[in-house]
Order: sequence, then C-alpha cells, then structure tokens
Amino acid sequence: MRLRLEPSDELMHPLEEATNFNESMYFNVYDPGERIGGFLRLGNRANEGYAEMTTCLYLPDGRVAFTYHRPEITHNEAFDAGGMRFEVVEPFEHLRASYQGKICILERPLEMADPRRAFTENPWADCAVKLEYRGLSPMLGGEPVNDDGTPITQKADEGFARGHYEQHVGARGTMRVGDDEWVVDGVGLRDHSWGPRFWQSPWWYRWLTGNFGDDGGFVLSIVTRRDGARHVGGVWLADGVYEPLVDIQIDTEWRTDDTYHDRIHAVARTKDAEHVIDGKVLSLIPLRNRRTTPDGEQLVTRISEGMTEWRDDDGRVGYGLSEYLDQIVDGQPVGATA
Repeated sequence: MRLRLEPSDELMHPLEEATNFNESMYFNVYDPGERIGGFLRLGNRANEGYAEMTTCLYLPDGRVAFTYHRPEITHNEAFDAGGMRFEVVEPFEHLRASYQGKICILERPLEMADPRRAFTENPWADCAVKLEYRGLSPMLGGEPVNDDGTPITQKADEGFARGHYEQHVGARGTMRVGDDEWVVDGVGLRDHSWGPRFWQSPWWYRWLTGNFGDDGGFVLSIVTRRDGARHVGGVWLADGVYEPLVDIQIDTEWRTDDTYHDRIHAVARTKDAEHVIDGKVLSLIPLRNRRTTPDGEQLVTRISEGMTEWRDDDGRVGYGLSEYLDQIVDGQPVGATA
C-alpha cells in the first residue's frame, strides 16, 4: 500500500455510492498580533442531501463567534454552500476561503454543549470572513492505493477519511463580526478529506496542530477505535521540511465536571530527535454530533475545539488548535481515562 496525491486531488472527487460519502475542506488560522483566530469547515454529504458548514472565530476578548448549518445540496461539484465558499487558485500553493452570513456570539462558549439553547439565548450578528491561504510546507497525506495504483476499499460504516491530506499554511485577509473588523495576518493548518465518513467511527482521537511562525510547527495525531486499536501519526515541521513522528505521548489536564481539556503536555519523537510541547487552551467550544446506528444504538460524539498557545522546549511560542473527539458514555468522554 502507498499514498497517492496529485494536484488534481485539490479539486472535487467523484460522488461515490456510499450514503455517507463526505468530501470536506478545513482551514484554521491564528494571528498572535490581533489575538484572533478560528476555523472554517465545509463538508459535502450530497447523498444525504446536505453539507456540514461550520464557522468558528475565537475573538480577542474571549468570546467565540460560532455558527453551524446543514444547507441543502444535491451534488459534489464545488465547496459552495450556506454562505461558505472555498476556491483552489493554484494547487498546493494558493487557496481562498470565505464565509458571509449570520453568526452567534457566545460570551460563555461552553454553552454550545446545548446548541439549541445556546443559539436561542445568545445574540447574532452579521459576519464576513475573507482569507487568502498560501502553502508553507510540503503536503502530508494522500489517498491509500494498492501497489498497482488501484484504490483501497473500505467498509462505509467504518469510514472517516479514506483520502486525507494536511498542510501548514499562512493566511491573510479580514474577519468581521458585527461592527468589529480585524485585518488578519497569521498562520495555521488546512486539510482536505474524501470518502465515507461517520463521526462515530473513531472511539476517540486527539489532533493537535501548531505553528511557530512561517517555518516551524507540528501535527500530532492519536486515533483510537472501539476495539482498542490505535494509530499514532504526525509530523514535525522545521525549516520547511516535514520529519515524520515515530512516537507520541499526550498527557491532559482536565477542567470542570464536564471534562474539557485545559492543559496539554506532549512528547513527539522523530527518528533523530525528541520534542516536548506544552499547551494552554485559551478558549474552547464543544461541538456535538449524534447518530443512531442500524442496530438502534444511540451515539453522541463530542468534538472539543480549543484555540491553544503552545511552548516547545526551545522556548518558542506558537498557536494552533487542539481538537479532542470522544464518544460520550454515561456523560463522560471515553478518552479521558484512556
């Protein structure tokens, strides 16, 4: 098995037969000068008749501006739904991400644990995000194929991201919420995924991304299945070059009775070096996805999104997202005691 990635993979892929086929792009950014950041995500689920559209902005005063919609779609020909649009200007080098629409402003972002109530009881404002993204690193990932180039098959009910790649990026543009507007010049990470997806396929995962300026950063990933099988991966970015990680250890300090991650201590090892990273979550919002399986099991997935300040053992300070996905059992995230 090998990974295949071509410039054409930046464009849309054919809509497959799996009812849960998903094609998505995601862009995050943080500007330490303005102390503002966030992420945009659009996931086309055309066979189910909708897209998953998410805009999340971490504002300088600690508030979070957030919205989520499922706009109707009937095809997988573009990322353009619900006021969000992604464009590929030059594959691997230049992409454009934008959102225009309403957004909910949360003084207490943890209220999004109950989205219906949060959206009802908090104010809404007009929002406009326009960002130009440029590649800062090589590409990480691709689509697994057999040695003869034929695609790897997978069971649709176990799918999460058959084809998937990531890249550290820089971003410039503007963010506007209500009467406030910020000129953004920051760094972040983007990804692109396609294939069958259920958010309930992983039992839990930890996905940590960070940038130390334009030429340094990391991706740390631990994905655990319900049967205990675990996949560890990621890279260390130095001077524009990715070094694969061979081992990762992540220790988490939790806060509140709802067990949200607060402080993170990670050790990332490449073939030739060890890197120690400490993270402090600046602001966190919990997102939720629910599904009833064919055998009637009710599954609730929580995805806690933390804008995080990172410090490495060289004294560098960076920023990025710490994303903790957990299935919730008896009110608690399953990965908290793993």
